[in-house]
Amino acid sequence: MIDFVHLHVHTYYSLLDGQASIKKLVDKAIADGMKGMAITDHGVMFGIKEFHDYCMEVNVKRKKEGLEPFKPIFGCEIYVTRHGRKEVKDKDDRGGYHLIVLAKNERGYKNLIKLVSNAWVDGFYNRPRTDRFDLEQYHEDLIVCSACLAGEVPAKILKGDIEGAREAIEWYHNLFGDDYYLELQRHEVKNPDPSFRANRETFPLQQKANKVIIELAKEYGIKLVCTNDSHFVDQDNAEAHDHLLCLATQKDLDDPSRMLYSKQEWFKTREEMNEVFADVPEALSNTLEILDKVEVYSLDHDPIMPFFPIPESFGTEEEWRRKFTEQQLYDEFTSDENGQNQLPKDAGKKKIAKLGGYEKLYRIKFEADYLAELAYKGARRLYGDPLPDDVAERVKFELHIMKTMGFPGYFLIVQDFINSARDELGVMVGPGRGSAAGSVVAYCLGITKIDPLKYDLLFERFLNPDRISLPDIDTDFDDDGRGKVLKWVEDKYGHENCAHIITYATMATKNSLKDVARVEKVPLQVANELVKAIPDRLPDGMKMNLTNAIKCTPELQEAEKSSDPKLRHTIQYAKMLEGNVRGSGIHACGFIISSLPISDV
Repeated sequence: MIDFVHLHVHTYYSLLDGQASIKKLVDKAIADGMKGMAITDHGVMFGIKEFHDYCMEVNVKRKKEGLEPFKPIFGCEIYVTRHGRKEVKDKDDRGGYHLIVLAKNERGYKNLIKLVSNAWVDGFYNRPRTDRFDLEQYHEDLIVCSACLAGEVPAKILKGDIEGAREAIEWYHNLFGDDYYLELQRHEVKNPDPSFRANRETFPLQQKANKVIIELAKEYGIKLVCTNDSHFVDQDNAEAHDHLLCLATQKDLDDPSRMLYSKQEWFKTREEMNEVFADVPEALSNTLEILDKVEVYSLDHDPIMPFFPIPESFGTEEEWRRKFTEQQLYDEFTSDENGQNQLPKDAGKKKIAKLGGYEKLYRIKFEADYLAELAYKGARRLYGDPLPDDVAERVKFELHIMKTMGFPGYFLIVQDFINSARDELGVMVGPGRGSAAGSVVAYCLGITKIDPLKYDLLFERFLNPDRISLPDIDTDFDDDGRGKVLKWVEDKYGHENCAHIITYATMATKNSLKDVARVEKVPLQVANELVKAIPDRLPDGMKMNLTNAIKCTPELQEAEKSSDPKLRHTIQYAKMLEGNVRGSGIHACGFIISSLPISDV
C-alpha cells in the first residue's frame, strides 16, 4: 500500500457545507496511520487554531510514547476571480475559481492570512475572492493544488477551453514552480439502487477532466496529487451531510431539483484512497512529498499589545535605556517591592527571559514608572496627601506585581479608554465587575469605582504571579455609547490594528432536532413535542447532548424506534449534526487591539 495524506479537507467551519469535527478527523487520520493532514475550509481559516491546538495536544502524548509527531498542514480553499482584480464587482464573477493553498512554514502561513484577509476586506462579492495580483504578491512559501471541478484548470477543460487551461497551468507553474500540483478527484457512486439519491453526474466529468490533466501534467512536468474533497468523517455520515445541505440551501429532502453531493466525500482511509487511485500511484505518494515540505511550527505567541503613547513631558524610552543598567533592571524585577528577597540566580534568569529579555524589559520599566505616576496621583486624590500607610503599602505592592508580570502597558491602555469614555465621550461606564474590583491601583486609575480597602477585597484574586495570564477587567458601557468607545479606540490605535471577535453558533441539542425535523417534513406539532420533551437539565450531572437526553426521555426513545422513518431519521441524523457549526457572528463587545495590522499577526 502506498502511503497517503489528505490535502483537501473541509471541517464544520465550511459553514453548513462541512460536517466534520476537527477532533474526529485528526483521530481518524492517526488511527489509520496517516502522518499528517491538511484542513482547507471554504474561504476561511476559522478552524486553524483549533486544529493546531488539538494536534499539539496529541503530539505531547505521541512524544511520550516515542512516536513521530502528527503534522498539521494549515490551508484554505480560496476563491480566485475569473476576470481581473478582486475589487471589481462583476455579476459574472460572483464566486471565482477554487484553489487549494497550503502553508509550508510560518512565512507561508502569514502570506495565507494576507490572501484570505484581503479577500474578505477588499474582494468580497458573494464569496471572499482573491486574484492573481495578490497571489503574485503573497506567493512565497505556499503550496498550491488545482482543486476540484470548480478549479480554473478543470473548469476550462470541461468547457473545451484547452488553451485557457494551458495558460492557467503555465501561470501557476511559473509563479509557484515545484510547489504547484495538479489535482485529481474521483467520486464514483457505486450504489446501483436508483432510489439512492446522489450526484452521479460528477464522476464522468471528473474522469473527463482527469484524462486531460494527466496528459498536461506529463507535458509540463508537473506532479499530480489525488484528494477526496472530504466533507464528512465516515461513510455513515453521508445522509446526515445531505440533511445539512438541505439546511444550507433551504430545500426539502425530497426536492427533485436540490443540490446533491456524490456521498463519496468522506475522510477515506489510506486503503480506500489506494483502491480509488491504484492506476496513478504517484498521485498518492506525492501527497507525502507535500507533507515533507511542510514544517512544524507553533501559532502561539505572547499578546501583541500596542505601545501606549506616553507623553514626552514624562520622558522617553531612550532616556530610560540610558538611565538604568541591565543589572539595575535585573535587581528590580527579581526582588520584591521593597528590593528584598531576590530570586535565586537561575530563577531570576528564567523570569527575565519569560518577560522577553532586557530589550523588552526597558519598555516595561518605562511603562511601569508612568503607570506609577498616574496611580499615585489618583491615590492622593482619593485617599488624601500624604497617603495613609496601608494605602501606600498596597499601591506599592500592586504596582510591583503588575510590573514584574509585564502588564503595565495593559493597564495604561484600559484606563485610557475608560476615562476617555467617561470624561470625553459622555458614555456611561459601569463601576467595575469581577476580580478587578480587588485592585486599589485599578481604583486609583479610574478603571473601577469601588474602594477595595473599604470592602476588604483581595487583590490576589485579580492578579497572581503564580498564574501568569492577562488580567480580566470586565467593563460595562451603555448600549448607545459602546460604538463611540470602539470608534475612539480604532481611531487611536489604527483601524487595521483593531478587530471585532468572531462568534460561532453551533447546532445545540434542541436546535439540531428542530432543523432535521424540518428537513424531514415532520409535522410541526410533532417536532415541537419532541423538542419540549428534552429536559433543561439531565439527572445525575449527565452532560447535555441528544444521546444522553434520549436515555432520560421516553418520548425520544419512542421516536428513535418509531415505525415512521421520518421520526427515526430525525433522531438518527440530529445526533450526527449536533455540535456542528451553524453560522458565525460578531461578539457584542469583544474587541482586539494589536500593535500590528491584524492581518500581519
